[in-house]
Amino acid sequence: MRSQGSGFRRGCPPLPLGPGSVYIPLVNSPDTDATFTVTVNGRQHTVTTEAQRSLLDWLREDLGLTGPKYGCGEGQCGACTVLVDGRREHACLLPAAGAAGKSVTTIEGLGNGDQLHPVQEAFLAEGAMQCGFCTPGMILAAVALLNEKPQPTEAEVVAWMDAHICRCCGYPRILNAVRRAVAEAER
Repeated sequence: MRSQGSGFRRGCPPLPLGPGSVYIPLVNSPDTDATFTVTVNGRQHTVTTEAQRSLLDWLREDLGLTGPKYGCGEGQCGACTVLVDGRREHACLLPAAGAAGKSVTTIEGLGNGDQLHPVQEAFLAEGAMQCGFCTPGMILAAVALLNEKPQPTEAEVVAWMDAHICRCCGYPRILNAVRRAVAEAER
């Protein structure tokens, strides 16, 4: 658990599971399988997998989608962020079955063919990446913020992005990229 915040602002509590969260406690036996359908990046999948398996593990291991990363395994760093029905979720905490009947978007499915999403374009224009490990989660978090609140205040941007850790400390450029995406959306 973070005690000093992630770098955007200090002293912040971990990201709470808010209204509309799809977190499902892992209570089934490890040998119990779940079968469900889920749409990932616009493509529907019928899945049979262990009930306790994380969405992150399923996306990376079975679908080969390496955008969501394993960082902390506790939902504290944001590296595993995906969009579930347009809302930010930590895929390391969400059982794959928690996405049943929902639409999941990873960084691989964010753009439209060769056309980058406006938030991706803003991150590129601002050079808001160094090693790139946190970048997919940061971009998807910014997309979720703009989905929820198209004209966020500076304080709302900082508070929202605080749920993500950049090990390279690229916070100023990341915030500039989010500001740029907001400004572009206003046009």
